[in-house]
Amino acid sequence: MLTEIIEREHITRFTEWLSDCQKFVIVAHTNPDGDAIGSSLALYHYLQHLQKKAWVILPNQFPDFLGWLPGADSVLFYNRHKDEANKRIEEADVICCMDFNRLDRIDEMATKINESKSRKILLDHHLGPDQFANIIISHPNQSSTCELLFRFLFDLGYFEQMNVMVATCIYTGMMTDTGGFTYNSNNPEIFSIVSMLLSKQVDKDLIYRKVNYNFTANRLYLQGHILAGMEVLPEYHTALLTLSNDQQQHFHYEKGDSEGFVNMPLQIKEVIFTCFLREDKEKNLVKVSLRSIGDFPCNVVAEEFNGGGHKNASGGELRKIDIKEAAEQFKKVLKKYKSLLDECYNQHPK
Repeated sequence: MLTEIIEREHITRFTEWLSDCQKFVIVAHTNPDGDAIGSSLALYHYLQHLQKKAWVILPNQFPDFLGWLPGADSVLFYNRHKDEANKRIEEADVICCMDFNRLDRIDEMATKINESKSRKILLDHHLGPDQFANIIISHPNQSSTCELLFRFLFDLGYFEQMNVMVATCIYTGMMTDTGGFTYNSNNPEIFSIVSMLLSKQVDKDLIYRKVNYNFTANRLYLQGHILAGMEVLPEYHTALLTLSNDQQQHFHYEKGDSEGFVNMPLQIKEVIFTCFLREDKEKNLVKVSLRSIGDFPCNVVAEEFNGGGHKNASGGELRKIDIKEAAEQFKKVLKKYKSLLDECYNQHPK
């Protein structure tokens, strides 16, 4: 049996909403990843099973390698279909907020969601949730929002009726948010959930291939180029990768092409912390992705870059700055954490 971590009053209250309400809108954070889209679509299929009207509205497009997920073709993108999305939000009885802790993580949608008089529920696993929802289910110790959603649906009594579409979406989010179960995934109950999902005819091998073997040749050329320019900083047990706007143009960069790059330097024997910096010309900023091994808290470092996240997987951003300036700023910040990096490396060498 799974440990009950969700307060029973939340389950009771949402059950009442299911009885009273017909129109549900599901939203997730900007630049949605596997956990955001997986949890959103899993909840969408669950609500459809209950014969509710449901819409998934995302701030912008998710990567192409997630486009195969069941229901992905029904998603509304706020930056493309603002009028229709606003109509759905205005008419919603319930708004379900998935995989984000603050309204600023949904960009332009934030004002509309905040102003809505609809009932709101938040399911998330990031630290420090804002108090904007009527029901807040926040558990940062969960590996993913998809794991938390599984527990929520289980407590709602849905597991016996769970179909392969829901199970596939949940498994995909759990797999992608743990790097294929290589970090934030030591809780044995995670694998109990995986086993339960497999009993619903989830094909985990096929999901892995669709997520990881579904890129263009340009993506591999870009990967080689980025790794060739990698900077290893052995005194900090750290590696730094950068991707400029010019490089993106040269390699015909598409959304999602750099997925997973930040994890690659962790294969180096001396490296326990990595940073990947990517220019975003459209928003005039540099995206900061951070990963770590063991006890080094990259979410603490992420706060230096207006971000946050989990101990081993975090991110942030730097505005009105170019890629070279961002790299120099990262190196300056890194000096503050040298003693902690040394300590973490010496305590848990590879």
